[in-house]
Amino acid sequence: MSEKLLTEIDSEGVATVTLNRPDVHNAFDDDLIRQLGETFDSLAQRPEIRALVLASNGKNFSAGADLNWMKRMAEYSEEDNRRDAAALAAMLHKLDTFPAPTIARVQGAAFGGAVGLVSCCDMAVAAERASFCLSEVKIGLLPATISPYVINAIGARHARRYFVTAERFSAQRAREIGLVSEICQEGELDLEVQKLVNTIVDNGPRAVAMAKQLAMSMSNRVINEELQGQTSALIAAVRVSPEGQEGLSAFLEKRAPSWMGSGEE
Repeated sequence: MSEKLLTEIDSEGVATVTLNRPDVHNAFDDDLIRQLGETFDSLAQRPEIRALVLASNGKNFSAGADLNWMKRMAEYSEEDNRRDAAALAAMLHKLDTFPAPTIARVQGAAFGGAVGLVSCCDMAVAAERASFCLSEVKIGLLPATISPYVINAIGARHARRYFVTAERFSAQRAREIGLVSEICQEGELDLEVQKLVNTIVDNGPRAVAMAKQLAMSMSNRVINEELQGQTSALIAAVRVSPEGQEGLSAFLEKRAPSWMGSGEE
């Protein structure tokens, strides 16, 4: 694996994928997009992965598209550009649908496509001095490929503002509109991310994966008899599953469930 991207997995099954191009503010190009997609694919096939942290080295999370990559794109035909954009779209989809919970660790600037990366994660922890910008229209482009994920994260109303103004906004504002979950001092980023990781790994592994899928699949659904039947069948199946039985038994017996190890609470 190229040094553009670093991947580590700890003893609890938490994978940290780190953008490692601090010299260009972690801007991404077609090669890094390919590597990210392959990494998400590989990690998604490993059932022991309990969570994924998306991080970056250096002062900034990511400046978005690499300038040299943009120069190449300017010379591409429309068909070439379509293939290029499709690769980015596929990578974003893999992150958005990753089976385990995902957390973005954001410091410094997150511009352009980087806002898409943050939006694809289930949670985001940002340093208090982090800043965000959907900057595409400044150079006559659109945040098209990232738009479904950004709109899911911040809503259509906020997207209609920031897509067209390309304003730079603060971490505080990002939290207000739903892009960021938590804000902390930059020196506490790892601690805040670890707090979220700890809450995840304390829960039932299969239940966590299913709960993430549940939240995604129930979005904007009409609540009718069919949906009520589906959700009732789902919880019934989970209650009688091995993990569900262990969790219920542990709760009733006032002990830690097996996925947390032995011992009294």
